[in-house]
Amino acid sequence: MNEALSDLLDLLDLEQIEENIFRGQSRSAVVPRVFGGQVAAQALVAAGRTVPADRHAHSLHAYFLRAGDPGAPIVYNVERIRDGRSFTTRRAVAVQHGRPIFALSASFQLYEDGLDHQAPMPPAPDPETLPTSAERLRGYHHLPSAVVEKFLEAREAIDLRYVDEPPYGKFGEPREPHSQVWFRTNGKLDDDPPPDSVWGDPQLHVVLAAYISDMTLLDSVLLAHGRGGWAVGDVVGASLDHAMWFHRPFRADEWLLYDQESPSAHGGRGLGQARIYTQDGSLAISVIQEGVVRVPR
Repeated sequence: MNEALSDLLDLLDLEQIEENIFRGQSRSAVVPRVFGGQVAAQALVAAGRTVPADRHAHSLHAYFLRAGDPGAPIVYNVERIRDGRSFTTRRAVAVQHGRPIFALSASFQLYEDGLDHQAPMPPAPDPETLPTSAERLRGYHHLPSAVVEKFLEAREAIDLRYVDEPPYGKFGEPREPHSQVWFRTNGKLDDDPPPDSVWGDPQLHVVLAAYISDMTLLDSVLLAHGRGGWAVGDVVGASLDHAMWFHRPFRADEWLLYDQESPSAHGGRGLGQARIYTQDGSLAISVIQEGVVRVPR
């Protein structure tokens, strides 16, 4: 496990300061605010720590309310909505400076057998044949070196490989609103970690998928309009809401295909939807996100 992945796991860990109240640390993202995936992942950790270990997250629905301050800790207040025989529901609100910045509802289920079918995995090249983030980004001479280094620092814990050029790599002409990315953690996760931290959390792979899922989902909105994104200054934007459904087991330290598309953009908002598959073709996760996508005046 590399140092960046170890630091990410420490970041996602939380301090319990009272029953149903947890505190997490912050750090700067690529833009000067807390990365939305970090807040979503920490909120899921907080909710999961109030749930029996044999119940696993099957869905989450969240709203990004305010930009997070990377210089201040975040307090997570968890409300125990329901504890049923099969399902458990929690609500977690992230607070900074006395104001909510993020709200998440998550549902957890006791495993059971049932009907089974899935959409087939779309074709995609072998991830090992694709350039790494560093190889791709350092070839973009139109991007300021400071932007490239911020991208690389933000993704140091994640091995993320685009199948085609990302929006900031090739822009100016509209493209199909469809993007594919392979991702995994940059290092293997310990199967026998200490039980008193996020490292030993049975939800760890789900938490990491929630963290990574916020990195690229709105790319397909940009592709549809030939926009490069904040990195080249031709749009401004932020996540508004985010939903995930966890269908089948997966590991975040093994290759996952993030197949993303945008069915709509209108009124200063863009919608991204995606499916995440394991390398052997199992549909693991479905994701939908809407974000602010504005052209600067």
